[in-house]
Amino acid sequence: MVKKMQAITRCGWVTSDPVYIDYHDQEWGCPVHDDRRLFEQLVLEGAQAGLSWLTILKRRHHYRRVFCDYDLARIAAFSAADIEVAMQDKGIIRNRRKIESVVNNAACCQRIQAEFGSFDAYLWAFVDGKPIRNQFLSHADIPTQTVISEALAKDLKQWGCKFVGPVGMYAFMQAVGMVNDHLVSCHCYQE
Repeated sequence: MVKKMQAITRCGWVTSDPVYIDYHDQEWGCPVHDDRRLFEQLVLEGAQAGLSWLTILKRRHHYRRVFCDYDLARIAAFSAADIEVAMQDKGIIRNRRKIESVVNNAACCQRIQAEFGSFDAYLWAFVDGKPIRNQFLSHADIPTQTVISEALAKDLKQWGCKFVGPVGMYAFMQAVGMVNDHLVSCHCYQE
């Protein structure tokens, strides 16, 4: 007797690309509390501005290599020559402002860590330390920004961060699990 496989329901933004499926099923919306991973997501959200998320996901390993596996001290110490080397790397988005923002944001993140003990503690304070669990039925119901993402973006800018607008910060919050925006019908919603 052949057993029939039950179809898995995912959020509507997921394409059939295996990279996207894996990202959705294994990472998106899962709470992250590691400062390097949080900074990586901040970098990738900045890189994504004006591009598709899948383009960035497929280059993620290049970003890790170019930006020293997100070692903040090493990135903050990048020289003009290091930025030029990054500008020549075809594995990342070669936009000078975006590359310079990574170096700038690493220094800002170090200051945040010094003030709050960790980047994690700083970020998660915006959601009182626990994920906001939304109950959206369709992709059209999900906002592109919220009052909290606006506050986070404004505060990061006060720390001197670049490429941290409220829309990007809401995508960041979704990605690192500060917000659970999996659709109620999605197999990841309950996890």
